[in-house]
Amino acid sequence: GLGGRSLHHGPLRVFAGNAHPQLANDIASHMGVPLSKADVGRFKCGEVSVVINESVRDCDVFVIQPTCNGGAGPQEHLVELLIMLDAIRRGSPNRLTAVVPLFGYARQNAKDRSRSPIAARLMTDLLQVAGAQAVLTVELHAPQIQGFARYPIDNTFALSLLAQEIQSVLTDRGWSVEDVMVVSPDVGGTKRASALAKIFCAPLAIFSRQRRRASEAAEVDLVGDPAGKICIIVDDIADTGETLVHAAAKLKARGAEAVIGACIHGIFSEPAMDIINSSEMEMLLVTDTIPMADKAALCPKLRVVSVAPLIAAAILRLHTGRGPNNKAGLLPAPSGGGWRVRSEVMESSGRAHIS
Repeated sequence: GLGGRSLHHGPLRVFAGNAHPQLANDIASHMGVPLSKADVGRFKCGEVSVVINESVRDCDVFVIQPTCNGGAGPQEHLVELLIMLDAIRRGSPNRLTAVVPLFGYARQNAKDRSRSPIAARLMTDLLQVAGAQAVLTVELHAPQIQGFARYPIDNTFALSLLAQEIQSVLTDRGWSVEDVMVVSPDVGGTKRASALAKIFCAPLAIFSRQRRRASEAAEVDLVGDPAGKICIIVDDIADTGETLVHAAAKLKARGAEAVIGACIHGIFSEPAMDIINSSEMEMLLVTDTIPMADKAALCPKLRVVSVAPLIAAAILRLHTGRGPNNKAGLLPAPSGGGWRVRSEVMESSGRAHIS
């Protein structure tokens, strides 16, 4: 098995913290390896307790722990990850990689006002001090974070997974791909939306904020005509959900036939579920980089797509000495009927490439 295969980084070991046990188990299942044994809990005083119950000497170790808002919260999950990394580092592994599907504090990536922190840089520093020699993440919010660290931050892209699910929705509803329009809810998300539009050979619409006069509030303009279209609003992070919901309302008001939301990381701070349930969106597609079971139970419009196969493939590629990036697109099947997924192996260049 892979666990005993000695490659140039040693035998594979995969550990998981308490942030997202379901995803960790799914990743291990897709890889065909068991999760390595560790006890991660709390002392009576509340401090994190970590015991690594198997040898990691000369091994290639991956620790799965998103810094997500489910369960104990992002700070608890971060400290768990740091202490797990420290414990494993002291066991002399050949290589130690933190697998952080949702990279916390990624939205605090620039000094946009006086005395504001650049918390994303602090995150990269903390991970390195704890012992991480590399980080594997999913759809990093800001690509410049890859330049914050002296170690590699490998960014995998889940857009193709959402594209597959969108194609399934179109087929189920009897909608034509020719009627699809991809929408970016803001100018900053144009590159991501453009990549999805390219997959479907669909037109692109963009919401932009325009301030007519200095004393007036910014108005939201829509560049593109959604009349009669199946509109797919794509974003990387849905927190309160208000951006998606407001965009959906404007699209319907402009004559869109239907609106579907698609996002990578569903943070869904309260009262996001209520807002989404009562929105104009037919459904909201979201990946499981954050635990979704409780949220899906509260929101029938949620449709969850697992990133476990994507992360499992990336870990195996890193372990076997190949590039981590699995860049996929949807292409017409050779017979002309249906769609298939094409995966192109790409070596990591340190740049975010979504298209």
